[in-house]
Amino acid sequence: MKHIQYALLFSLLFFCSTISFASPGDTTVITTSPVLNADHSASYDTLLVLPTTTYRKIFLIYTLNSHACPAGSTYCHQWDYIGNVTLKTPHGDTIELDRIITPFATSGWSRFPNPPAWSEQYIFDVTDFAPFLQDTVTINSALGVGSPGYGIFTQFMFIEGTPDRNTVGITPLYSHGGTYGSATNPIDNNFPALSETAPAGTASAAFRFILSGHGSDTLGCCEFAEHYYNLYLNGDSILQQYVWRDCGLGELYPQGGTWLSNRSNWCPGQSVIPYYDALPGVTAGTSYNINVGFEPYIVRSPSGNYDASASVVYYGPMNKALDVSIDDIIAPSTSQQHFRENPSNNLPIVQIHNSGSTAISAVSFQYGVVDSVMQSYEWNGTLAPLADTIIYLPASSSLAYMSSTSRSGTFPFIIAVTGVNGTPDDDQTNDTMRSQFIVAPKWPDTVAIRMYTSNLSADGADLSSNPADANWYIMNVNGDTVFSRTNTNCSTLYVDTVVLPADGYYKFYVSSPAWCAGLHWWFYDDVVTGYAAGYLMVKKLSGTNLPMHGYTYSTTTTPADLMDFGEHDDYGCGYSQYFYVSSAANTGVKPINNAPPTVSIYPNPANQEINIDFDNVTATGASISVINVLGQRVYSTAINTDNMVVNSSSFAPGLYTVLFNTANGSTNIGKIVVAH
Repeated sequence: MKHIQYALLFSLLFFCSTISFASPGDTTVITTSPVLNADHSASYDTLLVLPTTTYRKIFLIYTLNSHACPAGSTYCHQWDYIGNVTLKTPHGDTIELDRIITPFATSGWSRFPNPPAWSEQYIFDVTDFAPFLQDTVTINSALGVGSPGYGIFTQFMFIEGTPDRNTVGITPLYSHGGTYGSATNPIDNNFPALSETAPAGTASAAFRFILSGHGSDTLGCCEFAEHYYNLYLNGDSILQQYVWRDCGLGELYPQGGTWLSNRSNWCPGQSVIPYYDALPGVTAGTSYNINVGFEPYIVRSPSGNYDASASVVYYGPMNKALDVSIDDIIAPSTSQQHFRENPSNNLPIVQIHNSGSTAISAVSFQYGVVDSVMQSYEWNGTLAPLADTIIYLPASSSLAYMSSTSRSGTFPFIIAVTGVNGTPDDDQTNDTMRSQFIVAPKWPDTVAIRMYTSNLSADGADLSSNPADANWYIMNVNGDTVFSRTNTNCSTLYVDTVVLPADGYYKFYVSSPAWCAGLHWWFYDDVVTGYAAGYLMVKKLSGTNLPMHGYTYSTTTTPADLMDFGEHDDYGCGYSQYFYVSSAANTGVKPINNAPPTVSIYPNPANQEINIDFDNVTATGASISVINVLGQRVYSTAINTDNMVVNSSSFAPGLYTVLFNTANGSTNIGKIVVAH
């Protein structure tokens, strides 16, 4: 079916109210398809009539969402399939503008509530295709799925202004891939050498290649095997590119399925990132030959394939001499593209781009929370034409104030370029950007961290071989580690009471870099024989769990019950939680005297852990010690909570005495038997 939809001009907050650009009202928004539900597969052609205005940026917004699955269906929106948007040129060629892979969207998990429905946005810069995105053009929005429950909604957003450089031509080269590993029909047959000539006005050219591997032969190719291709220009290899993607730090997590396994340039729930490679020496009138050659590979029964599309983009000269654009606010932000980085601390992070032909050595900014006092900062460095860089701005006093006062709700942040290399830049329409954000939570200055490690080893290969693949760190705003639990043992409970040394922001980071499987990955419950899951809990001294952004706690602490096939403690390679501490929040210390406490010690006999519950702990500097029958102290720690857990898994079986220690001496408060 075909529909014609006309562009409407209106003011908007860009990226679903998370980011907005300067000059609202100069943005043209075009819906290319209505919400299209895909219970198996969907393909929707839209005939667009577009104005012939010059645009600074053109973005394609591909929104994936959920809808009710048919009665009796299985695996509702729980599989990884390709979705894309394709442009059909007046000459009958097709150009793939974007490609995404659907997530394993397990209903009821934290990122995929059911109800309500969930949605995920994917944002693509398609400014290069401006010559085709005018007048009348056909756009195809497609989603090839085998399980029901997905829906798609696509839009173009055109921002008026002057682009970095004009696209003077686009030549589609390849619109297909092929099976990889055949001795009789090698994949290179699908990527033959082509003879091309650069059009008039070409100052430079680039090869754009969207490539992802799928399917699996006996060696895991192509989805789970890393291979490379060479790009040949006039018979010479100008680059060798390995086709691979690390998935364990994806922004859309946790998912069901095998979401965190590394793959051939794609990850479930993420976009496929095109390769852009400059073609040296290609200018106006240059004739050249170009082709792709894959790594030699033969397998007995080839069944994997690469899905590919490629074009050459020809660019004119730079349009501006001195210009910087703000391209992204990474923090503070509520953007889905920066879920892991937020809510953040008081150090804003932005990405800038050199949009001019002159190298940049200094950029001046003003920034802050809207309606607060703006702060100024000058960045100094080297930024080549067309290059990007990420800038960490100095601390924002307004952000710190908002966290210290536990402000709730969503707030606007703004940043503006006020000068480049000491002068105003050429194009001030790209100098300002806003984001929406929520503040980092305020925590008490004393917290209890309980971590039970899984039996995944830090070598990334073995089970139950120490040290474990699990560590945590608490860092201050300068990046200095103030507390940590490292060099851990497998399947071991660690209980740490942490007293933060000063007011301010901190970052709690949990790291599992070897296996990238968090403390528990449900997939290993099924496929790894002998796998034992772990868990993490961060608590107030009262025993109440502290909620963490995007983190789902286990509901059990019994090792045998941890493998519950759920989403708990599933964060991939690492997890970050920013928080703010104020000493005024510390209510965990009671009035001071030296009276011995009322105590309960259980279970007796104990196995992996000993619970000690106190009442009336009022002594300054009180601690407990555990003494064996030889009079040796095997454990000692300060009392900072009424409910303490002692890890007794390494205690030898036998009788132990628990002592209560103060400045006035020690008191025997109980005995317990440890039996493994």
